[in-house]
Amino acid sequence: MITMDDFKKVEIQIGEIVSVEHIEGSDKLLKLKVNFGDYERQVLSGIKVYFPDPQALVGKRCPFVTNLAPRVMMGLESQAMILATGGVDTPFALFETTGTPGDRVK
Repeated sequence: MITMDDFKKVEIQIGEIVSVEHIEGSDKLLKLKVNFGDYERQVLSGIKVYFPDPQALVGKRCPFVTNLAPRVMMGLESQAMILATGGVDTPFALFETTGTPGDRVK
């Protein structure tokens, strides 16, 4: 278990997905370009199987964890993590919002 002080260190911001690309050689990952108001980041996410038309993600505003250490996957750097839910027995869902890109989730 983490403490409340640890949890308070997690930065969650609203980001707007501005572009989506397939990653050659990956059956799971999509490359998202995400606007956080004052800056943009590249985010890799294993949500490809849930979106037959990945372009449907463009324009969606969702919460992202923005202070994780960058991670390299398939030779590309992911600079944040989208928050979503779902699993083997439950449907996949993004947490869409009308919040402004860059807004902090508290």
